[in-house]
Amino acid sequence: MKLTIERAALLKALGHVQSVVERRNTIPILSNVLLSADREQVSFSATDLDMEIVDEAAAHVDQPGQITAPAHTLYEIVRKLPEGADVSLTYSGEDPRLQISAGRSRFNLPVLPAGDFPVMSADGLSAHIQVDANDLIRLIDKTRFAISTEETRYYLNGLYVHTVMDGGEAKLRAVATDGHRLALAEMPAPEGSAGQPGVIIPRKTINEARRLLEDAGESVGFQVSPQKVRFEFAGASALTSKVIDGSFPDYLRVIPRDNQRVMTVDAELFAKAVDRVATISAEKSRSVKLAIETGRMTLTVRNMEAGQGVEELEIDYDGEPFEIGFNARYLLDVAGQINGETAEFRFADPASPTLVLDPTDAGVKYVLMPLRV
Repeated sequence: MKLTIERAALLKALGHVQSVVERRNTIPILSNVLLSADREQVSFSATDLDMEIVDEAAAHVDQPGQITAPAHTLYEIVRKLPEGADVSLTYSGEDPRLQISAGRSRFNLPVLPAGDFPVMSADGLSAHIQVDANDLIRLIDKTRFAISTEETRYYLNGLYVHTVMDGGEAKLRAVATDGHRLALAEMPAPEGSAGQPGVIIPRKTINEARRLLEDAGESVGFQVSPQKVRFEFAGASALTSKVIDGSFPDYLRVIPRDNQRVMTVDAELFAKAVDRVATISAEKSRSVKLAIETGRMTLTVRNMEAGQGVEELEIDYDGEPFEIGFNARYLLDVAGQINGETAEFRFADPASPTLVLDPTDAGVKYVLMPLRV
C-alpha cells in the first residue's frame, strides 16, 4: 500500500473514527484503525465490537492495499504535523511497519494484518430513511442528558428511538430516563420511518453520532433493525452499532397528564438561582427545596456542615402555596434545555412527578421525580 494524502483530510477522517477506539484493549487489533486504499481514496475503519465508524478521504493512491495501525498514535502524529503538509503512508511486506512521512518528519508504526480486523455486518437493516440533520441534533441534545449511567438497569443506558401515532400524525420520538427524570423529544416522522422497530441506541453510540453530526450536512441517512442501527453522514462517513437488547419501560405511565398547579418562571434566572444555592448542598442528595406561593418562589438549601442558602424569585403562580424538593443537578439539566425565556412547571403534589415544558417547543417534555424535603 502506498498513498499520499493532504494532512487536513487525513486528520478529519482519523478524528471521526479514532474516538471509538478504547484506550485500553485486551484485544490488540481493536486498538488499531483499518486503512484501505483503492481508486484515489482511502477509507478508515475503527471498532470496539459493539460499534463501527467508517470514513473516507480523497488520496493519491500509487499502490492499493490494506493494513491496520495504532489508531490513537497515528492520529496524534498527524495532528502534530504542519498544516498544509502532504502525508505519505507506505506499507510493504518487506518492512512490517507503516511508514509515515511528511516533509522532514519520518515515523514507523507497528501493524497487524488487515484480515484480522473485525468488520460489522450491515445485514438486515431497513431501507434508508433521510432525517434532517438539525432535527436529529435537536432530538439528541434535548434528551441524552437523562440517559442512565447505572449499568444494572442496562435497558436504560441508551436513547429509545421509535415512531408513534399522536393525534393522527406519525412522529419520530426519542426518550431517555434514569428513573429519577425523563426527557422526551419528538419531530414529524420522516418518510418511510413509520412501522420501523423501536430501538434503544447505546449512550456511547448517541454521543459519537452527535459528534459526527457537526460535519453531517443537511441530512443523515438512517437505517434500523431489531439488532443494529446505522447512520450515514455527508462525506461518506458511517456509524454502525448494535442496539441494546432489552425492553424500554412504558414511559407514558410516568408522564403527568392533569397536573393542575401551573407555575411559570424565567428559565435563566431560575437556573442561576438554583446554581447559587446549590453551592452548599450535600454532594450526594444535592437537594433544593422550592417553596411556591402566589407570585413568589423561595429556594432553600440546608447543609448541617456548610450552612444555608436562600434565594427568592418572582414567578407567575396564583394557586395554593406548597413546598417540593428536587435534585439541583436535575433542575439545572432541564433548565439548560429551555430555548425560550420562560419554563413552565406543572405540579400535582409534593410527592408526584412534575412536568416541565418549554413554551417555545411543544415537541419536548421533561419529567422530574421530587425528593423528600
